[in-house]
Amino acid sequence: MKTAALPAPVAPPLAAIKAFGRSVGPGVVLCLFVTLAAVGLTSIERDILGYVWLEPLVLAILLGAAVRTAWTPDARFKAGVDFSARTLLEIAVVLLGASVSAATLSALGAGFVIGILGLVALAILIGFGLGRALGLNPRMALLVACGNAICGNSAIAAVAPVIQADGEEVAASIAFTAVLGVIVVLALPLLGGLIHLNGLRYGALAGLTVYAVPQVLAAAAPYGAVSIQTGTVVKLVRVLMLGPVVLVLSLILRDRAPGAARPGLTRLLPWFIAGFLAMVALRSLDLIPQALLSPMAATSGLLTVIAMAALGLQTDIRAVARAGGRVVAAVLLSLAALVLLAFGLIWALGL
Repeated sequence: MKTAALPAPVAPPLAAIKAFGRSVGPGVVLCLFVTLAAVGLTSIERDILGYVWLEPLVLAILLGAAVRTAWTPDARFKAGVDFSARTLLEIAVVLLGASVSAATLSALGAGFVIGILGLVALAILIGFGLGRALGLNPRMALLVACGNAICGNSAIAAVAPVIQADGEEVAASIAFTAVLGVIVVLALPLLGGLIHLNGLRYGALAGLTVYAVPQVLAAAAPYGAVSIQTGTVVKLVRVLMLGPVVLVLSLILRDRAPGAARPGLTRLLPWFIAGFLAMVALRSLDLIPQALLSPMAATSGLLTVIAMAALGLQTDIRAVARAGGRVVAAVLLSLAALVLLAFGLIWALGL
């Protein structure tokens, strides 16, 4: 008797990929729609105003939160939204490392680099203390402090999974920090003019205080090429603090968790931070082809906007508004402290 032929089994990897796609697809598509809307609004801003006031990243958060407030996505969207808010964001952080090269640090000198590292550490401590004094929970206070001291939204995004911050905490801290970042870009050139800073000093001030690299370029541009170059290099040194800060936070949280087992290397150094540092090393060794740098930066930016749309979709804007006053106060006071620290460092090193 002949045995009936069994159907050929589907290759497990292919089946897993298909199942994963069905699981995350609806949520990712929803995030992409919000992202496209944010990019479209940015184009309208540019056409009407002649410049971009709110970047796609900020608009994606606001639009996502507006959608979430008006309509709660059902369970089929959850996996894809969570994937976009976490995994895509971690990939974006890794790609961000390709924009940082150790060669760019040589123009500053060792003293100024060490001063920047100390400023970042002190700004985090002060920001966290101010946040706690204002009644923010430890996670929110850390998000605000790290975003303020390092690189705004990217730092918040990198720290969030390590401290297990939820979507509302991340979106609230990013939304307020991002909006304030726009205000700083507009106000900082006026401050530089009032106190008659030269291009070198103003560039250093912009690099030490403005949140995102594109915002540093915008803030430094009115003071010329020296200001732009100085601001960019200083800003990149701040970005370099992202990995060490996350590693230290991982160690602190491990030590404070009662009864927690000793974590392995992957817990102490999250994969995306290891990837970020690896990208910095590859860029410094000139092992990343120049032709890839621009596409990598663009991909990192796009993934970050998609992730911000996901964070917005995880957030009911009414819940954010309830905690808004304290967050705004924490961000403003932390920024004021950062500006004072920046002036102190600039004058102490005689720039």
